[in-house]
Amino acid sequence: MDYLGISSTMLYTAFILYLIATFFFGATIKGKNAENDKSTAGKIAITITIIGFLAQVVYFITRWIASAHAPVSNLFEFMTFFGMGIVLAFIIIYFIYRLNILGLFALPIAMIIIAYASMFPTEIAPLVPSLQSHWLYIHVTTVSLGEAILSISFVAGLIYLIRQVDQSVRSKRTTWLEIILFSLVILVGFSVITTAFNVAGYNAQFEYNGEQGTITTDYHLPAIVGPNEGTLLTGERMEPWFEAPAWMHGVDAARKFNTIIWSVFTGLVIYGLIRLIIRKRIGAAIQPLLKNAKPDLLDEVSYRAVAIGFPVFTLGGIIFASIWAQIAWDRFWGWDPKEVWALVTWFFYAAFLHLRLSRGWHGERSAWLAVGGFAIIMFNLLAVNLILAGLHSYA
Repeated sequence: MDYLGISSTMLYTAFILYLIATFFFGATIKGKNAENDKSTAGKIAITITIIGFLAQVVYFITRWIASAHAPVSNLFEFMTFFGMGIVLAFIIIYFIYRLNILGLFALPIAMIIIAYASMFPTEIAPLVPSLQSHWLYIHVTTVSLGEAILSISFVAGLIYLIRQVDQSVRSKRTTWLEIILFSLVILVGFSVITTAFNVAGYNAQFEYNGEQGTITTDYHLPAIVGPNEGTLLTGERMEPWFEAPAWMHGVDAARKFNTIIWSVFTGLVIYGLIRLIIRKRIGAAIQPLLKNAKPDLLDEVSYRAVAIGFPVFTLGGIIFASIWAQIAWDRFWGWDPKEVWALVTWFFYAAFLHLRLSRGWHGERSAWLAVGGFAIIMFNLLAVNLILAGLHSYA
C-alpha cells in the first residue's frame, strides 16, 4: 500500500476542507449568531472542520507508517503538525465557548502554516542519530501542542484588537496592528513565491566552504544573497547581489536567508495590491465585520488559551526537552539558540499570567501580550530554525 501517497492526499484534503469551513464560518459573522453555534452555517462549518482534522490525523498516521518514525523530525513535518495542533486547539476551545468568529481567523492561520510547511522538502529521510529516540515524539509533539494552544490566544487577541482599536485615526496602535497583519501576508508571500519558482523549475547551484568542508547547495529562488565566499556553479543564473554575513553558520543559512528576503518582498507586493483594492488599512476593512463579536468573551478565550497552553508548553518545551538533552548530550541545559528562545517564550507567557492575575492586565493590554507571544513563537520556529546555527539546525 502506498502510505506516502495516501498521506499526501489526506493533507491536501484537510487543507481544502479547512478552506471550505472558513467560508461557512464567514457566513455567520453578519448574523446575530456570530458568538454562538445556533446558525446552520456555524454547525456545517465546525462539522467540516472536524472532518478536515480527521483527514489530517490520517495524514499523520500514514506518514508515520511510511517513515517508520514519528513525522515531526523536519520543518515540513513539524510545521504541518503545528497547523494540525492549532485546528485541534480551536475545536476544543470552540466546544467550550461556541465562538464562530474564532474559526474565521484560526483556520486561515492554520492553513497558512500548512502551506508554509509544504514549501520545505517533503521527502522522508533517515533520522540523524540524535533524533533516534522515543523522546522525539514525546518532546516535539508536546511542545508543538503547547504552542498551538497558545496560538489560539493570539487568534482571540488579534480579533479583539481589530474589533476595539479605533481605526478612524492613524496611531501607534493602528500601525502596530497593521504590521501584525502584514506579517501574516508575508507568510502568504512565501508560499506564493516559492510555488511560482518551483513550477518554473528554477535552480541555481552554489559551492562554498562550510564547517564540514566544501558544500554544494541548490537555490530554488534567484540569489539576492549568496553563501559567504561562495561560487555560482550554474553560470546562466543570476549572480547574488551580496553575500551572507560570515557569522551566519546555520545549515544552508544563506539560502534560507535569501528565501526570507524574497518572502518579505512578495509580501510587500501582495500587501500593496490589497491596499490598492480596499483603499484602506486591512484592519480598518475587517473591523466592521466584527461588530457582533463580544470583547469580554474574546478576552476570556485569550486568557484561557494561555492558562491551558502554558503548562503543556512547560512540560514539552522545558521539562521533556531537558530530559532528552541530558540523555542525548549529557547535559540538561546549554545555550543553544533553540533552547534560549524556548526559555524566552516560557518567561514571556509566565509574565503574561503574572500581569493578568496579579496586575489586572485585561482587555487590550492582554491582547497585545497574546499577539507578542505568538510573534516570539514564530520567531523561534522560523528565524531560529532557518538562520541561527546550533544543535537543532537539522530542522
